[in-house]
Amino acid sequence: MKMNTIQPAVGSTTAKRRVGRGIGSGLGKTCGRGHKGQHARAGGYHKVGFEGGQMPIQRRLPKVGFRSKIKASRGEVYLYDLNRISATEITLQVLRDARLVSADVLVAKVVAKGEITRAVVLVGVSATKGAKAAILAAGGKAE
Repeated sequence: MKMNTIQPAVGSTTAKRRVGRGIGSGLGKTCGRGHKGQHARAGGYHKVGFEGGQMPIQRRLPKVGFRSKIKASRGEVYLYDLNRISATEITLQVLRDARLVSADVLVAKVVAKGEITRAVVLVGVSATKGAKAAILAAGGKAE
């Protein structure tokens, strides 16, 4: 094979459309643009979402929902997840290492879901009232 003999596969390319070359070409006179109107003119375009002066749909429909900016920096850990961690002192870094919270979490909170079967000490990690009671009942501490 030589560089000067390389050609695209048969049928993979089509000829460029030549407009305004007479009635027999099928694209003579108006050149496929129709009669009059904004699209028939040179430089005519519609702004994205423009509906001819009618109120656009993105303005007719109400705003919905809310995305919290602090949600990504907060994390929740369930009580039963603490059973899987071998460390007795639970810090934010221990929770990150165990992949119970993501790396960009700044604040974590233990939520009372499930049971805890061993004594743990929470350091720098908050807990709900029910979670604190369960940790104290298991012989641990929530600082």
